[in-house]
Amino acid sequence: MKRSSALPLLAFAALASGLLALAAGSVALSPERVLAAVLGQGDAAASDVIWQLRAPRALSAFAVGAALALSGALLQSLLRNPLADPYVLGVSGGAAVAALGAIAAGLGTAVVQGAAALGALATMALLFGLARRALFARNSLQSDQATVAVLLTGVMLAAFAAALLSLALSLAPDTKLRTMVFWLLGDLGGATDARAAVFALAVVAFALVVALVHAPALNLMVRGDLQAYTQGVRVAATRRRLILVSALATGAAVTLAGAVGFVGFVAPHLMRLALGNDQRVLLPASVLAGGTLVVVADTVARTAFAPLQLPVGVLTALIGVPVFLWLLAHR
Repeated sequence: MKRSSALPLLAFAALASGLLALAAGSVALSPERVLAAVLGQGDAAASDVIWQLRAPRALSAFAVGAALALSGALLQSLLRNPLADPYVLGVSGGAAVAALGAIAAGLGTAVVQGAAALGALATMALLFGLARRALFARNSLQSDQATVAVLLTGVMLAAFAAALLSLALSLAPDTKLRTMVFWLLGDLGGATDARAAVFALAVVAFALVVALVHAPALNLMVRGDLQAYTQGVRVAATRRRLILVSALATGAAVTLAGAVGFVGFVAPHLMRLALGNDQRVLLPASVLAGGTLVVVADTVARTAFAPLQLPVGVLTALIGVPVFLWLLAHR
């Protein structure tokens, strides 16, 4: 794929996936009815289905995928390892622990969303705090030791978060158990609030702008911290800012759909294979690819076995796990 045409093609794919999400469902709508409803000229039934149900869910799905893909792309570049992503490193798990605790306590939606964001930020801070010595050691600036240390630390945090989640599910009252399980699997069934979706998209846009501002520095950091430092990059400060951006994006995704796995791994890796490792192209391409992936996965999840709806996290894991294993086998 040529870089000059990559972003327009990905934007078209994102738009096409959105139109598919508006048309597909237990009540199928023709393209003509969808277009008329989008333009405000459709019949009342089609307009209600689209604007009250499908459009907020499609926007939420795109925001979730875009946020996770951006976070994954940043983590993979910061750690110089394509195996990194918010799910594997335990960031999504930390956010899920905080959110499920709020759900079990019977707190409101706003508190649950805030808890998820704080959980993601706290886990990210803990991850890089525990691995700080390896990450900033002088003799590992140009080796794989630092990234391996961070990855192993993240895997341990993910395992610890999984244990806490199992404990929370075991102690949860029966009336809240189904909600907690679906939220933990990654579910967009309750994503019908257009304002929450728009807010999440605004957070993703802000995070992408900040990341793109630091993209030239990140291009140098990918080659090694020492080389970036000699080129005038403030490595520690840049890393802290981008870690914060990654945590913010992950928190935004988890607040909407719960712990959706492997999107942050698959989308950036595929874009890196297709377009190279220039962060000025890779970051927006990953955002578009990740958003499109989750929109398509969610459309399949709610239509394949209609009226039964599957958690979208199930489908993203079915895609992500084989890709993850393939990458491990070919590293």
